[in-house]
Amino acid sequence: MGSATPAIRGGAARRAGPARRGAAVAALMLAMALAALDSTVVSTAVPQIVGDLGGFSVFSWLFSGYLLAVTVTLPVYGKLSDTFGRKPVLVAGAAVFLLGSLLCAAAWNMAALIAFRIVQGLGGGALQGTVQTLAADLYPLAERPKIQSKLSTVWAVSAVAGPGLGGVLAAYADWRWIFLVNLPIGAAALWLIVRHLHEPEREKVPHARVDWAGALAVFACGGVLLTALVQGGVAWPWLSAPSLALFGAGLVLAAVVVAVERRAAEPVIPGWVWRRRTIAAVNLALGALGLLMVAPAVFLPTYAQSVLGLAPVSAGFVLSVWTLSWPLSAAFSQHLYRRIGFRDTALCGIGLAALILCAFPFLPYPGSWWQPTLLMLLLGGALGLFQLPLIVGVQSTVGWSERGTTTASVLFCRQTGQTLGASLFGAVANGVLAARLGGAGDLDSVTRALDAGTVPEATRRAIAAAVHAVYLGAAGAAALAFVVLLVVAPRRFPVLQD
Repeated sequence: MGSATPAIRGGAARRAGPARRGAAVAALMLAMALAALDSTVVSTAVPQIVGDLGGFSVFSWLFSGYLLAVTVTLPVYGKLSDTFGRKPVLVAGAAVFLLGSLLCAAAWNMAALIAFRIVQGLGGGALQGTVQTLAADLYPLAERPKIQSKLSTVWAVSAVAGPGLGGVLAAYADWRWIFLVNLPIGAAALWLIVRHLHEPEREKVPHARVDWAGALAVFACGGVLLTALVQGGVAWPWLSAPSLALFGAGLVLAAVVVAVERRAAEPVIPGWVWRRRTIAAVNLALGALGLLMVAPAVFLPTYAQSVLGLAPVSAGFVLSVWTLSWPLSAAFSQHLYRRIGFRDTALCGIGLAALILCAFPFLPYPGSWWQPTLLMLLLGGALGLFQLPLIVGVQSTVGWSERGTTTASVLFCRQTGQTLGASLFGAVANGVLAARLGGAGDLDSVTRALDAGTVPEATRRAIAAAVHAVYLGAAGAAALAFVVLLVVAPRRFPVLQD
């Protein structure tokens, strides 16, 4: 351990009493709700935002900019929480997020709104990573499924309620309230955190060193590479000069990150994250999870509207059912992994997920709404068995002083997988559409046809073929996660005693 690693007096077993811990958990759920709602509540208000501020050609950066900021700051916040404690990092992150929300509500044009969304993302990275880390700090291993199920429920409720809340605020109030509503929620979370979250007493480290050079290098490298993935094939062709320049710059910055981190006394991304089999396997497996999640989240609503002929609200329901079964199976997973272990439970979940994803292309054309809905319900159940055992398991293999870094690395890989999946599967879908329609179609043209309410039969069949191809790609990602866990992860995780 490095010189900045704090030690906890009395060990991890010294935990808050039930009443105080309950208030702290409420604070964590509110903080997680801020991050979870933000990604869904904005999407339904895009027409009103564009109508007021303009900037239709760049509105996608409202989401991409936020995602980039969250992703590249996760490793930095993880290391800071291991060095200085979770509470100051969480308080600072929540404050930055609320500042970004206030600035977004005051934005005067699209460029300003995008910039302020990035500020929000700088705080959102602290919320996501630190809340997940504190969940493991507050609960011993036997009770961690409880808090993880609660956090999963927050994401599920946000996925269902967020679009509706955004639509109501945009239609009956003003789109700026989408950001202003964060302020009272965040204020309540901050009050509970400051009043009720008390970490175990730690030995003071007189000369704690922060690897600011490494943090800057990680931020720059991640930002450049993720921008290349997000914009490639969208703002410019994959083999164009901007794409090649960004990927080239990203590779150079990656080399800089390696050089800086090897010299740092307390690196932001320490080498042990990838040298330990358990952490490396979970990182890769959850990166594959992020990849496969893109298939239903991005492409299923278009399929439901264009192929099945459903209204947007009904199409949203077809997608949202997986958020109902996911937390339920996650809560159940503890009974399974206590019998057969973390790895084998996750293998069962991802194996089932691969079979379910493979079944999607065999749905009849055009089919009925209940068929993809049933598959999504089953898929959520399978992924709940997969994700929670891996997160609880990997957090249980490290002590307090490494848990923030470990959790952040896992979340970073999942977020990066989602970004890669959006680019990869977007290219697959566009390729299939172009082949089926003689080079005359892509996802943008399909979206315009849906807005106009007219989707020709040839286009409907092409969309079905494109989404089938995407789901097969997602099944391949699930198979990759299965192989990684089977080959790389140890059968029994080296769990530390609480």
